[in-house]
Amino acid sequence: MSNTLTIRLPEDLLKQLRARARRTRLPMGQIVRRSLETTLADDHPAGGNQAWRKYVGIIKGGPKDVSTRKGFSRG
Repeated sequence: MSNTLTIRLPEDLLKQLRARARRTRLPMGQIVRRSLETTLADDHPAGGNQAWRKYVGIIKGGPKDVSTRKGFSRG
């Protein structure tokens, strides 16, 4: 690790961090790094841009399950 970041924490958050460090026997810096990694990974889902998900299920008139279409067969 070559980069340093200084942050100010509210007293209650610092108490929680210290308690977790004691409980897990991990350094506070490692706990903070893991939390940041988890939070930042959540911002970018593995599937990439998921904006299309808001349109799932709004198209009317099609078959409920594409696998049930009659007469459809693969090559």
